[in-house]
Amino acid sequence: MPDEAVAQTPVEPRHSARLLRARDLTDRTVLDLPDLLGPYDLVVVNETKVRAARLHGRREPTGGRVELLLLGRVGERWQALARPARRLRPGSIIRVGELTARIETVPVEGRMEITLRTVTGESEEGAVEKAIARSGTVPLPPYIHRRLDDPGRYQTVYANQVGSAAAPTAGLHLTPRVLDRLSAKGIGLARVELRIGLDTFRPIATTDINDHQMHTEWINVPEPTVEQIRRTRRSGGRVVAIGTTVVRALETAWKDGTGTAFEGPTDLYIKPGYRFRAVDVLLTNFHLPLSSLLVLVAAFVGDSWKYLYETALERGYRFLSFGDAMLLEPPLTPPRESE
Repeated sequence: MPDEAVAQTPVEPRHSARLLRARDLTDRTVLDLPDLLGPYDLVVVNETKVRAARLHGRREPTGGRVELLLLGRVGERWQALARPARRLRPGSIIRVGELTARIETVPVEGRMEITLRTVTGESEEGAVEKAIARSGTVPLPPYIHRRLDDPGRYQTVYANQVGSAAAPTAGLHLTPRVLDRLSAKGIGLARVELRIGLDTFRPIATTDINDHQMHTEWINVPEPTVEQIRRTRRSGGRVVAIGTTVVRALETAWKDGTGTAFEGPTDLYIKPGYRFRAVDVLLTNFHLPLSSLLVLVAAFVGDSWKYLYETALERGYRFLSFGDAMLLEPPLTPPRESE
């Protein structure tokens, strides 16, 4: 991928991002999305919110600088990356704004477990999350080299559940104006949660994609969303996933073919040959080579992904998190009276 194709800043307004419609290779914008969908379709979004997970602190009592990147909470502890980590040992204490971090395990390649408390001694999840929000900053992907003037620009407008280390980037394009236009056309909106981990940026290192070990992420597909999808199916509408994270969440919930509410970890690896059971249409950004996200796109549209990417490059589309998007859709399905 040419360096110049990687978007370093988002466009304004959000919905002015370009949208390549795969069906006819027309150039649209995300604001056109309601015009490209049918009145019985259902749009599903990932309402996860990016945690202010980058923490800058000092080791006590030496005062040495340490940067922590929180990966997620596991029970009473947190998984984190530390830089530098060479002098950190179990029992080391790092003061970070309104927080203190105690190292609990030996760092391995900078990765370790820590216990977080507020400076007043609280370890309850809600109190710690509030202190993280005040003390930390939102981490950007490693290929973004410019600081954001507005950190909120790396959150979706409907972000609600704190827990991700990265944004569901397809959703960054949606605005209240787009959502209002969807509603006015009779297009439904449903929500899932998938907590995105940093492993989403980990490249596939195996020669054969079938040998890749897929990472695990926590998801929540609630019963109301399952019921909305059932009603959409009965009316002949399509399920439109805003981003690959939504695809992964819904396909996990539909693994038995019928669909059930699901909350817990998923290690679903969607690759060519996979049979999609929940998702009919996908709005997604242009992803990194050697990523499991690109493999998912290849599973959805087959080898035509190569031509779509080549077309986007030729037409000057912007790639990755702050880049443009494409709409992948099959032919419309006839109404169905039952599942």
